[in-house]
Amino acid sequence: MFEILKKDGRLFYIGSGTSGRLGILDASECLPTFGIENKIIGLIAGGDIAIRKSQEHAEDSMTNAWKDLLGYNLDQNDMVVGISASGSTPYVLGGLIDCKKNGITTGCITCNKGTKISQYSDFPIEVIVGPEYISGSSRMKAGTAQKMILNMISSTVMIKLGRILDNKMIDMKLSNNKLYDRAIRIVETILSIDKDSAKDLIYKYKNIRLAIKNYKSNDK
Repeated sequence: MFEILKKDGRLFYIGSGTSGRLGILDASECLPTFGIENKIIGLIAGGDIAIRKSQEHAEDSMTNAWKDLLGYNLDQNDMVVGISASGSTPYVLGGLIDCKKNGITTGCITCNKGTKISQYSDFPIEVIVGPEYISGSSRMKAGTAQKMILNMISSTVMIKLGRILDNKMIDMKLSNNKLYDRAIRIVETILSIDKDSAKDLIYKYKNIRLAIKNYKSNDK
């Protein structure tokens, strides 16, 4: 996965319902957290309307995931990860089958063993959480497990891509006052300088990485 993104490929998550929303959530957080855009992309059965309003029928299509992926000019440099608690969601299964037919690297996150979706995944992840407290629901234990795994995937990839220094988010997007304050603290800690100096650097360069780089080369 890391090698795919390093070579300018992309990582796609496909899912329906809760699984689809979790993929979109993880993907959408990569820009503000890691300053990286259009490298991890989440797709949900039923399209964007399904993010807020349930489109339960949309998961029954075996062809729509592939159509959705082609809308992003998917090619063999990319990877597709199917997210499905049951491991049998048609939208996800059909998408992975078509990916395999076209030489696209695949993976999956499921909560059952030996599922159909796993059979079409080059890198299957099967996390067994046991029965849900509310029978038939998959947004509780399964959803929580999926969210944790997605966090691990995207965070690990971003660390390996060099988007983190030590454990600091040096490429995060500074889009509000809270994040500017956080950026100042990060620069203050990494460079071992006083708060006012860190603040001057952040407001000058509007970017943690640039602030650190320019301080080390020019502003001492």
